[in-house]
Amino acid sequence: MLRRCVLLIVSLAAFPAFAAGRLVVDDAWIRAAPPGARMLAGYAKLTNAGDAPIVVTGATSAAFGDVSMHASVVEDGVAKMRPLPSLNIAPGATETFEPGGRHLMLMQPAAAMATGAKATIALTVEGGGEVAAEFVVRDGAPEAGAHDHH
Repeated sequence: MLRRCVLLIVSLAAFPAFAAGRLVVDDAWIRAAPPGARMLAGYAKLTNAGDAPIVVTGATSAAFGDVSMHASVVEDGVAKMRPLPSLNIAPGATETFEPGGRHLMLMQPAAAMATGAKATIALTVEGGGEVAAEFVVRDGAPEAGAHDHH
């Protein structure tokens, strides 16, 4: 009986990391801002590579004093920003943080974030897991389908 209890506890303790491990972060970037800017925005594609729903509940980073999820919406013809308490990602689905829509609000950068700078941001998954990704500062949105021609 004790052995079964120990196995159950170990299994449950490992679940959040297992669930978080199915979240894949691609195309992670931060829009460059003028020197001294105290607020930036982060974008990425989040894919649920697992067979169970994933709920992203927040984000943290040592590179910023505060990180939160927001959504840009238009209400009565006026663009507004609203906090996004969570982001549900269905199995096999991809959700996007993108300019003009959902994004990560990155406040109080610890250092200058010039083009080419990198910051690690950890996305928190419901149940206690985290997925860390490296975000790169870019001058603007990457072009869709962009590739080099030689």
